Amino acid sequence: MWLFALFVMVPMIEIALFIKVGGLIGLWPTLGIVIVTAIAGSYLVRVQGLAVLGRLRETLQDMSDPSEPIAHGALILVSGVLLLTPGFFTDTVGLLLLVPGLRAALIRRIAARVTVDRFGAEPPRGRREPHRPDVIDGDFIEIDPDGPAPGGNSGWTRH
Repeated sequence: MWLFALFVMVPMIEIALFIKVGGLIGLWPTLGIVIVTAIAGSYLVRVQGLAVLGRLRETLQDMSDPSEPIAHGALILVSGVLLLTPGFFTDTVGLLLLVPGLRAALIRRIAARVTVDRFGAEPPRGRREPHRPDVIDGDFIEIDPDGPAPGGNSGWTRH
């Protein structure tokens, strides 16, 4: 129910803000602000997204918990969507999500409501064949039948 209310209320808020701001400063400055916030926001999302991607790589290399960089990345993605959506309310929320301290506080608040039941890693299914006793693992050297035999001409390397 709250999602439906959100989908109804956000466009109504945006329309009201467009009417108010457009009435105060005019049509073209209002459209200019929307375009500038989209451009600046997409630049900030890119910069912060790359920084979070670097932190995610570090956590994966260190084999530590990647949940925090993933959560920051998800909120930066949401921020980018909001900043590219025309409107003052969505731009404001999108810019607020780009503030690292506010993002961290939001992540802590959400994490307090989430319970992790189990965490672990399993090998990918269907990629590794089960152990078969009739298969022998070994190395081979490909022999060119027309070329010289590797390691000399012992007779064992040619037919």
